[in-house]
Amino acid sequence: METTVKNLSDTKVQVTITLGAAELAEAEQIALTKLSKTTKVPGFREGKVPAGVAAKHVNPQSLQEQTLDDAISKAVAESFTKEGIRAIDRPAVDVKKYVPGEQLEFVAEVEVLPKITLGDYKKLTTKPEKVTVPAKEITDVLERMRQGYAEKKEVERAAKDGDEVLIDFVGKKDDVAFDGGTASDYTLSLGAGQFIPGFEEGIIGHAAGETFDLDLAFPKEYHSAELAGQKVVFTVTLKKVLEPELPALDDELAKKTGQFESLAELKDDIKRELTKQREQATQDTYKDALITELIEKSNVPVPEVLIEDQMRSIEQDFQQNLMYRGMTIDGYIQSQGYKDVDEWREKELKTAATRRVQAGLVLAEVTKAENLTLTEEEIDEHVELHKQQYANNPEMVKQLESAEARQDIANHFLTEKTIERLISLNK
Repeated sequence: METTVKNLSDTKVQVTITLGAAELAEAEQIALTKLSKTTKVPGFREGKVPAGVAAKHVNPQSLQEQTLDDAISKAVAESFTKEGIRAIDRPAVDVKKYVPGEQLEFVAEVEVLPKITLGDYKKLTTKPEKVTVPAKEITDVLERMRQGYAEKKEVERAAKDGDEVLIDFVGKKDDVAFDGGTASDYTLSLGAGQFIPGFEEGIIGHAAGETFDLDLAFPKEYHSAELAGQKVVFTVTLKKVLEPELPALDDELAKKTGQFESLAELKDDIKRELTKQREQATQDTYKDALITELIEKSNVPVPEVLIEDQMRSIEQDFQQNLMYRGMTIDGYIQSQGYKDVDEWREKELKTAATRRVQAGLVLAEVTKAENLTLTEEEIDEHVELHKQQYANNPEMVKQLESAEARQDIANHFLTEKTIERLISLNK
């Protein structure tokens, strides 16, 4: 076997392979063994026909095609191993010359894991932001708690911002009621921003017993393509106006939670929780920034096949997330100003996918450089933690016992271990 390797780019190689009579004869024997299992010969049970006997009964064209396939498969595997080619996709094969029993020449092109030139990962300059909790955030939480404990009393006056109202409404577009635009005995807090712009504002100034029309338009970025940017009319009947009576901001409010005896204790707890949330968010931002800096200081070529895989994964997750939010991909694309799904994939999805692949490649290099591994005991521990999270889902627990799931969990936590090492090296 003769092999010539040509680097087409940082992420793609072309291998030209030539096989002689000896390699083709070996491939033919392998092909005959395979074909003999399905060849029918009088006097022999199916699958028990000797290769030598089968050779006289198999279809010559089938034998030639099977020999070619087996010769190529074996040659590609051996040449890639010999040349240290780390293929990440099936090679595209182009047969240049094939003389059965004498010579085979073909070219195999394949995307490969690129050579990563790692920057100095021990001297990164990115630092985490200092975590602080402004007093206003604590006050905002306390105000929301007061709203939650507020007692509502019905009043005989025009509705104002902050009131709670009970309404019936019917929404129409071109004099036809549209789906999701009708409700009875609906409770709405004015000023909460639950409805499209103008709806809550249009109720202010009206009193119980009044019926009135609101001429509005849905936002252009509204998730429903049928309603986005459309003019509509809501006919609203105001049935009740309720004024919230907020409790005093004192120890009694703290006691209502059932956990604290004083307002000071409540404030301290709110501050601790906000600090914890802010610290987690800051740490996540810091990790991303640290990895981004390392990518920028390294040479990280990205194979297209890996980008495409990530794009498919991100798009699937994104569409599922939109579905949970009651949105469609078309509605999102329109709201973001993209002309079509192709432009969205190219400008937003591909950028995110490329960044994710680069992060994975550069972190893998750090893992190797730092000789980081996970013990079987550590992997068992992480698998068990996942099982506990899905204790009420037997099907998921069963899936977590598979070798593939175990490897995915191990890869995830090895990556986390690498990121933690990166942080510790750059304190």
